[in-house]
Amino acid sequence: MCYIQAQPIPVASFLYAYKPKEGRTKRMTQEENERQNMIRVVVCRPGERAEVTEIEDNLRSMQTVVGGLIQEYFPFHSEDDPRYDDLALIVNDEGKLMRLPPSRAIFDEDGRVQDAIAGPFFICYAPVESETFLSLPDDLAEEMRRKFDKPEMFYRTDDGIQVVRYMPEKDGREQER
Repeated sequence: MCYIQAQPIPVASFLYAYKPKEGRTKRMTQEENERQNMIRVVVCRPGERAEVTEIEDNLRSMQTVVGGLIQEYFPFHSEDDPRYDDLALIVNDEGKLMRLPPSRAIFDEDGRVQDAIAGPFFICYAPVESETFLSLPDDLAEEMRRKFDKPEMFYRTDDGIQVVRYMPEKDGREQER
C-alpha cells in the first residue's frame, strides 16, 4: 500500500500568493455595499396586500420571509414576454404540511385554480443562466404586485375550490394616508 502524507499549508501563504491587480478594487460605502446585497421582490402574506420591498440576498433572510425552508416554483409563462419564464415564486417548502393558511391561488390559462400557495411567499427574478435570485425589473415588480395585490379566501364547493379576493380590514396603505 502507498499512502500520501498531506502537509498543512498556512493560510497566510494563500493571502500573499493572491494580490489583486491595481485598479480592480473599488471602495464602497456601507450603504452601497448593503444596497448591493439586497434584491427587490414582491412579498405576499395571507390576509395582507402584496408589497414591493427589498430583502437581503441570503438564505436566512429568504427563509425568514417565508417562515421556513424555501422552494422555488415557476408557474408563469408568456409567449409575448419571455421574462415570465424566469419569474419565481419562493414559497415555504413545508407550508401545506404545516397547515399554513392559504395565501394566493395560481390559476391556469382557463381561469381554474391550479395551485394554492400556503403561507407567505415572495416573487423574484430567477433567470436560468443566473445562479442566484435577482431583483425584479421595475415593470414586472409592479405587474406582479397588481396581480397578487388583494388577499384571497378559499372555499371548497361541489365544483372544486373557489377563490374570492377581498380587501383586508387593516390595510397599511389606507392607514398611511
